[in-house]
Amino acid sequence: MVDMTDMDENSPVFAIAVAAELAEMHPQTLRQYDRLGLVVPGRTRGGSRRYSMRDITQLREIARLGSEGVSLEGIRRVLDLENENAQLRTRVRELERALADQLISRPGARVFAATTTGGAVPLRAGMRPQRNTAVVLYRPRH
Repeated sequence: MVDMTDMDENSPVFAIAVAAELAEMHPQTLRQYDRLGLVVPGRTRGGSRRYSMRDITQLREIARLGSEGVSLEGIRRVLDLENENAQLRTRVRELERALADQLISRPGARVFAATTTGGAVPLRAGMRPQRNTAVVLYRPRH
């Protein structure tokens, strides 16, 4: 039995017939997209394809782009960029969580501020950098 709490959009659960119906495509089209590497589903131990909701979304995106005249190579590039974007967003969330954990577990730790010349100035957490309030007289050269 499948534990529904472990499922997300990347869980490979749909057989090819169900995935084809959800994507409004013929199963043979899904097989071809798999061979071309456009949408590569998960596999069972027996080798059967299993598609996730993310795969279904990508299949629908392929159909939309194809209907707009985008070539399969163009579609591949779009999907690659979308997948890379999703991976980067996931990594950013991971780094944000790690940073938040560090800030919480190390109160009073130092942080840094950038200077106008590109240097770094160490600061205690919660402190603001000193502003340069010096008056500079500008005299153009003749």
